[in-house]
Amino acid sequence: MSTEERLTTLPPHAPPTESTRAGAYYPTFQDVKSDSITGLAESYWNDKDPKKRVWDPLVIERIYNEELESKGFEPKKLTLLELSQYLEKYLWPHFDHTEASLAHILSIVLMVNEKFRERVPAWDCFMKSPEQFPGFFKRVLELSIPPLANTLSYKVRKYIVLFLIHVFQSIENQLIRGECMILVSLITWHCFGTPSLREQEFANNKDLKKMWNVFAKKFKKADESQKEKSIFERTWLSNFMRAFVEALYTIPDVGEVNHEVLAYLERFLEFLIDLEAQLPTRRYFNKLLEDHQILTLCKFAPIMKRDNANELFKQLLDILKFYAGFEIDDHTGLALTDDQMTELHCKKLAALQHIAFEHFRDSLRSLALSNFASIERRPDLQRHFNALTHEDIIRLCEFLNIRTNKLVGEGQYNKEFLVEVLICKFEKRTSQIDLINSKPLYPDENAIFDDAVVQTQFWANEIPLALPKLNLQFLTIHDYLLRNFNLFRMETTYEIRQDIEDVVKRLAPRMTYPSSKTEFTGWARMAVEIESFNIIEVAKPNIGESKPSKVKADVSFDIGRYTESIRNEWDSLKSHDVLFLLTIHAHDGTAEKYKDVMPFRQHFGLKYIRGCEVSDIIGKPIDEIGKPRIDDKNPKISGDIRTIRVFLDPNQYKMDMDKYSSARDEDVYETFNILMRRKPKENNFKSVLETIRDLMQSELVVPDWLHNIFLGYGHPGSAHYTMMPNRPREIDFRDTFLDYDHLIESFPDKKIVPAEGFKAPIPPPYILQFPITESGPISKKRKVEDAENINPSQPQVDPNQIIVKTYSLPNMGPYPFNQPRKNTIRFTPVQVNAIVAGTNPGLTMVVGPPGTGKTDVAVQIIANLYHNFPDQHTLLVTHSNQALNQLFEKIMTLDVDERHLLRLGHGEEELNTELSFSKYGRVNSFLEKRLSLLSEVDRLAKSLQIGGEYGYTCETAGYFYLYHVLSRWEPYIDKCRQGLLNKNVNVETIRNEFPFVAYFYDAPQPLFPEVASYEDTLEIAEGCFRHIEKIFTELEEIRGFELLRTSYDRANYLLTKEAKIIAMTCTHAALKRRELVSLGFKYDNVVMEEAAQILEVETFIPLLLQETEDGRSRLKRVIMIGDHNQLPPVVKNMAFQQYGNMEQSLFTRFVKLGVPTIDLDAQGRARPSMAKLYNWRYKNLGDLPSVIEPDEYKMANAGFTFDYQLINVEEFMGKGETEPVPYFYQNLGEAEYIVAVYQYMRLLGYPEDKITILTTYNGQKALIRDVLSQRCSWNPLFGRPAKVTTVDKFQGQQNDYILLSLVRTKTVGHIRDVRRLIVAMSRARLGLYVFCRRSIFSNCYELAPTFNKLLERPDKLQLKINEMWPSSRKVDDYLDAYTIADVTHMGKYVYQMMQEQLAFAKEQKAKLEAAASSNTMDVDKDEEIKTEDKEEEENDDNDDDEDEEDEDEEGEKRDDEDEKEGSDEEDEEEEEEE
Repeated sequence: MSTEERLTTLPPHAPPTESTRAGAYYPTFQDVKSDSITGLAESYWNDKDPKKRVWDPLVIERIYNEELESKGFEPKKLTLLELSQYLEKYLWPHFDHTEASLAHILSIVLMVNEKFRERVPAWDCFMKSPEQFPGFFKRVLELSIPPLANTLSYKVRKYIVLFLIHVFQSIENQLIRGECMILVSLITWHCFGTPSLREQEFANNKDLKKMWNVFAKKFKKADESQKEKSIFERTWLSNFMRAFVEALYTIPDVGEVNHEVLAYLERFLEFLIDLEAQLPTRRYFNKLLEDHQILTLCKFAPIMKRDNANELFKQLLDILKFYAGFEIDDHTGLALTDDQMTELHCKKLAALQHIAFEHFRDSLRSLALSNFASIERRPDLQRHFNALTHEDIIRLCEFLNIRTNKLVGEGQYNKEFLVEVLICKFEKRTSQIDLINSKPLYPDENAIFDDAVVQTQFWANEIPLALPKLNLQFLTIHDYLLRNFNLFRMETTYEIRQDIEDVVKRLAPRMTYPSSKTEFTGWARMAVEIESFNIIEVAKPNIGESKPSKVKADVSFDIGRYTESIRNEWDSLKSHDVLFLLTIHAHDGTAEKYKDVMPFRQHFGLKYIRGCEVSDIIGKPIDEIGKPRIDDKNPKISGDIRTIRVFLDPNQYKMDMDKYSSARDEDVYETFNILMRRKPKENNFKSVLETIRDLMQSELVVPDWLHNIFLGYGHPGSAHYTMMPNRPREIDFRDTFLDYDHLIESFPDKKIVPAEGFKAPIPPPYILQFPITESGPISKKRKVEDAENINPSQPQVDPNQIIVKTYSLPNMGPYPFNQPRKNTIRFTPVQVNAIVAGTNPGLTMVVGPPGTGKTDVAVQIIANLYHNFPDQHTLLVTHSNQALNQLFEKIMTLDVDERHLLRLGHGEEELNTELSFSKYGRVNSFLEKRLSLLSEVDRLAKSLQIGGEYGYTCETAGYFYLYHVLSRWEPYIDKCRQGLLNKNVNVETIRNEFPFVAYFYDAPQPLFPEVASYEDTLEIAEGCFRHIEKIFTELEEIRGFELLRTSYDRANYLLTKEAKIIAMTCTHAALKRRELVSLGFKYDNVVMEEAAQILEVETFIPLLLQETEDGRSRLKRVIMIGDHNQLPPVVKNMAFQQYGNMEQSLFTRFVKLGVPTIDLDAQGRARPSMAKLYNWRYKNLGDLPSVIEPDEYKMANAGFTFDYQLINVEEFMGKGETEPVPYFYQNLGEAEYIVAVYQYMRLLGYPEDKITILTTYNGQKALIRDVLSQRCSWNPLFGRPAKVTTVDKFQGQQNDYILLSLVRTKTVGHIRDVRRLIVAMSRARLGLYVFCRRSIFSNCYELAPTFNKLLERPDKLQLKINEMWPSSRKVDDYLDAYTIADVTHMGKYVYQMMQEQLAFAKEQKAKLEAAASSNTMDVDKDEEIKTEDKEEEENDDNDDDEDEEDEDEEGEKRDDEDEKEGSDEEDEEEEEEE
């Protein structure tokens, strides 16, 4: 079945980036070897020595004519040429713009396009001969317009337009920018239809007039060749649009369509949209587009009258129209509000009325005297303008500076055309916000089953799409949000359709006879039949709205037929979870086997789909204000019937009711028969869309220092801390540096100078004073002035000098827990650089390759911020709960008070600590701490022999502190301090008069050591008091929890007042933004881990979880930590991922824009030898001492000759890769081999939790789990490995030993994405064993650096016999290797080992039994034998019972683990079926 025929989405188990089925061609090994392109490459340009490459210009002609043009530029040939590095090795090195042939120019164009299609760097090779690029680009521009364009086919012209799209999308590249920006500059206004339009614009903006005069002077001074070049540059864009219009009008309104022309037109519209959607290209182009009336020309073109073959053209035209009128000032780049847009609109109408009153008083009198509201709609304008004659219309256009002469051809436009131009200019534009507010957030059946959604999943860059693009630049924040909103909604719709198709197929609906009702013969884990559905509340609309303010319904269903685990999943539904209501009406054909070429909805009778959000679970206990009770988070609900109260979408409900009342159609809400849920991690779309919609309607303020960079403009380094004003002069680095040597090592380019009064070496902690120079570029004039104004008496700041001083940490009390926790990591200079940058204000970007200590850096930054800026709040955001928990656990090991830590979201339960850091858990912790502290107050009162209930409340404790503690302490400490000054008090006085000796009876004794000096003794006394003082300080902070009565209020008080470090996932931030803003949540710093794995908009939302202060953001720091060389965010639809560029994270976009990054340069995870498999991808990635010095890194892996190895797996049982169902890739040979190696490792003594099995496909994961279940799970010798999962799911994790299966034997598959390869190669610490088909992967160009390294070693598994774990052999000892031939050989070898171990175990058991019996002393042997027999029978019975219980427990444990992994990864039900 071809991809074009498929009418369903890819199944959920399909790899999201598997493009071999998506229309994209990736050649197999056999294809590469057999194609003629390979032969040419070998002969002419594949030699490694450039001097030996044979240059023949006729080869280029031959390839272009015979291999490309004659075969319709088929993707296969283009891909093979790109893989052979045709552009880098042959086309560009021999390019001369004065002599290059047409074939040479077009070949380069095609290769650049191919590189963009394959998403590999396209412009790097041009940097080797940048002087040739202007000439090449000029040749391409000449080919794009007549007369040369008319000599080319429209297919070739389409490729040229595509090349120009890529050029203008790469303006961040200086080489590209220098050539293309002049083409869209102010000089293009020479092509206006009327010079008066230009003068009108100059009158509105005098700076433009100055620029115009500068260009005019340059032109006058230029010689003839320069003038010719300038004229070409300023007229090119206008001529290019004229060529488009000529082509546009060649398509008739009826008859055959030239699809090559149509494809050219669609690409051209994409080109125009891209110019409009970027501020640098839009600034002057937008007015030129308006003058050339392209939108109106398209509207009047014959193609618009056709009933078919023009749908994409219309959609692209709508997008162009939207951007042409976008709410932005084209010259300043400032976003325009609704009020400003209305003001501009009214100015236009007022100008029209003035002209009408002055010059058309008779014919346009009513228009001139009407109010604006009566002349801004299309029908009203049409009525007024149609009353004019053609001559009057032309005259009116001339007054309005509107072109009346045809852009193409001779003469003037007719009246109808000019009227349309006038209407488009003056009609009121529909508000995008109103449009978005009127749409439902949940997709319905029509949106979900739109055929275009399916077609986009097979997109292969052959045609443009009517989709927004997430480029490097955006016009405004509103534009940014709108693009993300539309793309996110479409991607969500695609994923929902995947889930619905999967569920409906599993339910297997059919029609019963004779009742003609629908019954479901199958079952699905994620769906249940609805018992009843009732609308219970339709609230009145809010003021100014027509939709209901809310719609509530109750849904009842029966879960009695399901297993306990599935029942628990339904019972775990919580507020805000999204569900879907389905109406399925089966018919006679539904029971027939479904094929993917059939229309899905019609076949299964899927009639309606509506989304809803859980409000309450009827039957669950709630507290007094409807929030979950803290003491009972997951209460059991009795019975099998469940009732859920849900919110329906008010917009959708209104639309359905309007349709029901007008058309008398059936009531949708009486037909639902299926309730469907989705996996929680994939079901946050509604909250994200709702948050984006809210953001679009609120006054958004991104910090001034971040605004321009965020939109993609301005200097990339303008937000770096060195460019920020008001940065701190001194920073206390506390425990960042372990000693003075560490401090000096950390700043190799700086001079460390002790402050006045200190001598080196200084002990930690350190306060560093950095030289602060004036930020930003300084003009020459300013430099001269500064030099003249130097004050010789004032010491000059040395920019390379850091002044250091220290201090003594105050004694916090006599107990061991009073000692502060300290950092123990010896940070590298680059890590210190990242910590310094993160502690300072501004944007900090840290690129952290695998194992380089990203988390440790983030934690130290957070700790430094906590201590240096105690009044500031820090928001910690990650993509996954696991990463967030790792960060949180490390924060708890540093000197950060636990009462200032808060973890929001459900992942808190997985924290490896006995403490609860969730919102409600923290409230309980505070209340428990209150009781503990109040008991300490009572103990203190008792030790002071003061009667009374002082520990009753926080308030009474406060009075006790004021009247009884301070009254004793202050006279005592004054006396001691005076004694220190006057030398009239001895140490004994301090010890004997200390008022709280009795309280500290349980502290380590003696409280005051005999040998302590006066100063030390005084410090101990003050430390004791600090301990007491902290008790009352904490009680004062807890007092708010005592006064607030509800858990909800207490939790919110904690969030907004007490917590200083708040952690959440980006999903939780989107889910709770509205609530956080309403609570007045405030924060100053954002630390974002896994930033390269988070979608653009999900990164943006955490920056806006608070209201502005006086119109400004209080955000001071944004620290983003990630690795754009590893896997990006998961986007399942190919078109959204690649055309819409939705997989681009904000982190990656900033890197592409050139924002300064700090690249961590030393890894501490893998053996140095293994790190070479992936460190080629990074700049100077070295190794930390922690992977060189420890013995485990010096010793070999027991039983293996090598620490890493590629094991070639040939066909097993006559098969390589298989596909039992589409996209479910499996390889039995690799699965059996990996499980056999796992068994081998376990027999050698490797702990099971040190081994992880990874694969690149879900099908193989399921197969390996099946083989493990059969071979290992039941056997205590083997057990189960730590994890069996996919590479994508294991990103961010590690283990000592990794067994990796690459599965594919026909094509490379999606490991071709180098980012996935980097993740796969970097998960192991001590051992990596890759199982794959060597011939496939060794010849893949993208993977060559890694596989060349792997293939330096034998591709047959090399073992070391008679060696147990752990090994004492050196890691580089490769002698006496035992070679495993294949899978079968390994299986037999492991079986033999197992038999030997079992025989040995039996022998040992027999010896022990014999020894035990020889030592037995019995008087009556017969009685003893009977007794022993009886005991043995009982023991055997007990052992059997225990074994059965153990097996049951182990099975339940496995089931629980599988369920847990299934919820985190893929549907377990899918694996069971397959």
